[in-house]
Amino acid sequence: MQALISSEKQTRIVKKGWQVFWHLLFWMGIISLFIYLAHNDSELTTRELLIIFLLYPTINISLFYINFLIYIPKFLDKKRYWAYAFFIVVTIIIYGLGKYSVGLMYKDVVLTHMKGKSISFISYFISTVFTSLIFVFLSTALKFTTDWFLNERIQRDLENQRLSAELAFLKSQINPHFLFNSLNSIYSLAYQRSETTPEAILKLSEIMRYMLYECNDNKVDLSKELQYLHNYIDLQKIRFGNKAFIDFKVMGDVTSQQIVPLLLIAFIENAFKHGVANDITCPIKLLINVDESKLHFYIQNKKHTHNRDAAGGIGLNNVQRRLNLLYPEKHILNIRDEADTYTCELSIVL
Repeated sequence: MQALISSEKQTRIVKKGWQVFWHLLFWMGIISLFIYLAHNDSELTTRELLIIFLLYPTINISLFYINFLIYIPKFLDKKRYWAYAFFIVVTIIIYGLGKYSVGLMYKDVVLTHMKGKSISFISYFISTVFTSLIFVFLSTALKFTTDWFLNERIQRDLENQRLSAELAFLKSQINPHFLFNSLNSIYSLAYQRSETTPEAILKLSEIMRYMLYECNDNKVDLSKELQYLHNYIDLQKIRFGNKAFIDFKVMGDVTSQQIVPLLLIAFIENAFKHGVANDITCPIKLLINVDESKLHFYIQNKKHTHNRDAAGGIGLNNVQRRLNLLYPEKHILNIRDEADTYTCELSIVL
């Protein structure tokens, strides 16, 4: 724990160090540029250049950081507007008087026009107020811009954490939901003392192995997901005593495409749970068409006459939410609940 705190502290120190470095680099670059331009375009001496473009900018920069580091966090961020205005006005006055005092020390450079006339206190003070206001405005704009970007990043991080937590919750629902349905099927076989019960348990163990060990990544190979669907259908055929009729076709080239795991199974579970699977004249129709980076999924089942209004349960609600989170604007889901048939079509950009 102490090591973690120490590491976080070191990270903050490094970030602060980089911030100080970039600020110093920026101001040094600006001052150097002005000195260079003034040296080439005027006859100012080195002494005059240092006073005009080094001493006074340093004074103005100090005002910039007094406002940036002290006044805004202490007053403006806490909505103490009158206190902020008071301290800004007082500081600008003090800086104006201070600049004039420095100007008296270098009167020939600061307080003298190019034509040799002296600059009055009022004229000089007004110009210093205007300059100070510029630096106050720049520091305020930088502070608000920095805070805005920081808040945006925090909001994005919080939103990502919320979505990650929601996805983890949705995914946690899949295994118990699937396991509950599968155990019901195997219980039915055991109750009938079916000889296929051991085979069903073995098939379920293969499916669970995939769900536990292969599905920890955000995406899995499409080929593995299709094999998982095959295993699930085989398990259902065992449950129905090989009297489950499903027309399952995979078209297109399945190569290196990847897909979010356990995304398609809910549609197939829904077809077996709420549809008619033992009618050879009207089998469950399942078509998966893979076209490079696109997948088209189609499934249709005949509805039970006594269960026409049965909903898809948490499975389909779950998968719709996962699609919205993981494939935003990259999927089209169309569900048609008709009198005798239930059809789901899903297109995904992988």
